[in-house]
Amino acid sequence: MKNVFKRFASDESGATAIEYGLIAALIAVGIISVLKLLGGSLNTTFTKVTTELNNASK
Repeated sequence: MKNVFKRFASDESGATAIEYGLIAALIAVGIISVLKLLGGSLNTTFTKVTTELNNASK
């Protein structure tokens, strides 16, 4: 029983998986934040392009 507990206590694979999960979550939050910041300006840009193309075709 002591041997099983020693192996469990020294096993760090679960901690590594959690660390990778946290890193992935932080990257995802960063990407979402950047997309939210750029979303409004991208929408404005595409609206301008659409308007100009519609006016040019008239």
